Order: sequence, then C-alpha cells, then structure tokens
Amino acid sequence: MRRRQFLSSVSLAFAGLRTAAAQQASCDIRTFSYGPLQQDPAGIIDLPEGFSYHAFSRTGERMDDGYFVPSLHDGMGAFRGPDGLTILVRNHEVGAGATNAGPFLNNPELYNRTDKSLIYDPGRGVAPSLGGTTTLVYDTRNKRVVRSYLSSTGMVRNCAGGETPWGTWITCEETNQRATGNFEKDHGYNFEIPARMEMGIEPPRPLIAMGRFNHEAIAVDPRTSIVYQTEDRGDGLFYRYIPNRPNSVINGGNLQALAIRDRASFDTRNYTGRVMPLSQTFDCYWVDIEDVTSPGDNLRAQGFAKGAARFSRGEGIWTSREGFYFACTDGGQARKGQIFRYIPSPFEGRCEEERYPGKLELFIEPNDGNLVDNADNLTVAPWGDIYLTEDGPNPNFIVGVTPRGDTFAFGRNRVGAGAEMAGACFSPDGTTMFVNIQTPGITLA
Repeated sequence: MRRRQFLSSVSLAFAGLRTAAAQQASCDIRTFSYGPLQQDPAGIIDLPEGFSYHAFSRTGERMDDGYFVPSLHDGMGAFRGPDGLTILVRNHEVGAGATNAGPFLNNPELYNRTDKSLIYDPGRGVAPSLGGTTTLVYDTRNKRVVRSYLSSTGMVRNCAGGETPWGTWITCEETNQRATGNFEKDHGYNFEIPARMEMGIEPPRPLIAMGRFNHEAIAVDPRTSIVYQTEDRGDGLFYRYIPNRPNSVINGGNLQALAIRDRASFDTRNYTGRVMPLSQTFDCYWVDIEDVTSPGDNLRAQGFAKGAARFSRGEGIWTSREGFYFACTDGGQARKGQIFRYIPSPFEGRCEEERYPGKLELFIEPNDGNLVDNADNLTVAPWGDIYLTEDGPNPNFIVGVTPRGDTFAFGRNRVGAGAEMAGACFSPDGTTMFVNIQTPGITLA
C-alpha cells in the first residue's frame, strides 16, 4: 500500500461520494480517497472499501454457442443493449496454432463443424489463426451474464480496438504477419464487429484502407467519422483514417500520419530529455500514407521520412470532451509511459484545417513507476477522469488521471506474474467499470 494511496470512484453513482471525500481532503486533490485498498481474499483485485466486483467469463468456459472462451482477454468496448443491458465486445490476443488457447480448445469436432468461410485464416487446416472477439450480454443491475458467444475468429493477436458511434467494435491485429507457410492471409488489419444481441460469427472482412501495421487501438470522432489509430512500435506513428462515407469504414478512405508544424520528423519520445515539453500545444498537419498494405512493413518509415512525428509504442486511445487521449506505453525519460492529447481542428480533414490546425499536447509524463508504470489500454469515465490499465512489472494497477493531470490508484491486480490488465470501459448507464485480466483470462465488472 505504500506504492499508491490516491483513490477515486469508478461509478457515476458514486460521484457524490467523491465530492464529499474531496471536501474532506487536504489542499492536494490527489489525497482524496475512500480509505486504503482492501485486500481481496479471493486474490484477484484489491478495491477501496464499499466497492465490489463480479468475476466472469474465464478462459476455457463454455459459451452459449458451444465454443470455449479463448485466452488472453484484451481490449473491450461496452454498448447499450435493450432493457438496460450492456453488450460487451472483447478481444483475445491469441496467435496461430495455439489450439489450447482458442475457441475450439483442442476439440477437432468443434473446429470441423465451423464454416471455414467464417474463419479469416484457417491456416491450411493445420495451424488456424485463433485470435478474434467474443461478445457478452451483461446485466449490470443483477450482476450476471445473460449470453456469451464467439463473434469473430481467424485473426492474429487481437490486442485492442475501439468503439464506433454507429454501434460497432473495430478489433485490431497487433502483428505484421505475411501470408507464408501455414498462413493463408496477410495479417495486421482491422476488422469491424457489430455489437449485437444475436449469436453468430461475423464474416471476416479486413479493413484494408485503414492500413496494415502493428495496430493497437482506434477512436472515432463522432462529428466527422474520422478514425484515429495508434501503432504499437517503438518508432510508431499516430494515424488518422478519413473514410469516404460518414459512419462507415468499409467503403475506403485516406490514411494519414500526424506531423508537428515547423518540427518535421519530430521525436516525441523524450528518451534523452524532455524535448517534447508538458502542457504545451503544438500545431499539427497530416501527411498522406501510400501503399497501405505495406508489404515491407514500412508505413512508419514512410511517414517519418515525410515529416510525421515519432511515438513510443502507441497503445490505448479514447474519445473525450477535450479531444482524444492516447497512451505511449514506454515513452519518457524513465520509459514509464506518456499520455498525449490530440485536439482536432474545427475543420478536421477539410481544406480550412491548414488555417485552423489540430493541436497535440503531452498531457502527462510521470517518469515514476509509483504513479504510472507502462500504461496500456485507457478509457475516459463519464465524469471526465481517465482510467489507465498498466502492463508493467507486478503488481499492475488501474490508475486514474484527473482532468488537471493528477494520478490516483483505484485497483490493484492480485493475480500474479504476467497478469496484464486491459480493456477498461464503462457501461452505458455509468454504474459499472469493466476490465480484463489477460492471464489467466478473467473479465471483471
């Protein structure tokens, strides 16, 4: 407990408690708390007194469609369902050939009866790719799973992704695997999965125009339908995809990378000093990316040569009232991570954008593992705080960041070694946070 004492609420219903706690705190807003984290006797997650959790959908359990819950729970989105229900679409960062980790769980009969046109890459029947998504219908009032099913499969390392305003989840492959050997298809694409109540595997259609690279996460501007994308590479870029049609990503579009005006090919990583200062906004422009299928896995090199800015392992990204927050998991002088904010132009993606450019800001760079230790996925709460899930040395925490940049701890992962946390998101009714513990594969409400 000496590591972090800064706590905050997880539910909109507790906003009043948070206000009361802050009023009783000292002048440093970071000291408001509900008291120390309480040790969980089940050894899963420590939370402040008064908060509880429900663990469900563990790796290897049977789902309602007969498939098994895959392993490596990762990014996740929450959508409004009928009658107050929440529809969760969840990624699984599984590779190829690991049949004991995928939805078939060493069950040849289950694999053989699956329509192979619904498996993006069957692996020539020898080593099918087993990444993809599962969908869960959750009742927040009664804390129970109503239904769960396999919603996509045949991909590789579905890491994070993002929600769209039109009610779908975009799942991202974190790989640059080419079609070779037992791989029948190129990988490194995004796929769109509807958030729906009805069970069924979505026919796989790679969103080729969004680029083939080491995808991590996406976020969509509801005003423009522009999709912002992060790249999980140490020398990655920050991309935007301008679709040809509003509220649609499947009909093609233009892929671009962010650059900082008057600082061509700028390095934001701050490895050797704070070249990118805190809380200072920089005018941006965007460079076109060509040959988006990237046979040589060189989109980031192409963009950097054209003047695009370089980022250190772009991870989670989420929409907020203030723009888009995204994490770079090992940026900064101490390699502990950075959080950036991109504020779009009021004319984003249009010719007037040159006069009124979007702006980039380094929001926080703590350089202290006691505050933030390798932020991975992130989400923005209905009341404006950012919640990060850590992927650093154990123990990993759920860390909150206030709008003014103060950090606080909300939960501590007790599962143990390799237990990365991921997929934090909030139910549409604002009462429940969902989060995944990747290994051994558990979802928590």
